[in-house]
Amino acid sequence: MLDVLSFGIIIPVLPKLVEDFMGGDTAQAAVMYGLMGTAWALMQFVCSPIQGALSDRFGRRPVVLLSNLGLGLDYIFMALAPSVTWLFVGRVISGMASSSFSTAGAYITDVTPPEKRAAGFGMIGAAFGLG
Repeated sequence: MLDVLSFGIIIPVLPKLVEDFMGGDTAQAAVMYGLMGTAWALMQFVCSPIQGALSDRFGRRPVVLLSNLGLGLDYIFMALAPSVTWLFVGRVISGMASSSFSTAGAYITDVTPPEKRAAGFGMIGAAFGLG
């Protein structure tokens, strides 16, 4: 669930926060916001196969739990970020930690019987909607 929140909870907060860090310059803030989104997505792209391999080796649950712990700590890190640079670093960390979408899906497959998998994936879809 925190994976999805990392995508959805920051959307209404980050633009204004970046604008404040950029001294009210909306053009610079828009560029920085775009760079943060790109970095977040790139980190997910790079780290998702790594988390998948780790989940194959150590189990899905530990990887998902460590990912969620990383996201929780990252939210604190971003809340305390003193500058836009540190906020950017926080978004990079968030992208790395939230790259367990596929691992969470594999975990649902592992722990639910075949007749209840649709409901399990429906819950993940609902979490995306609440995001």
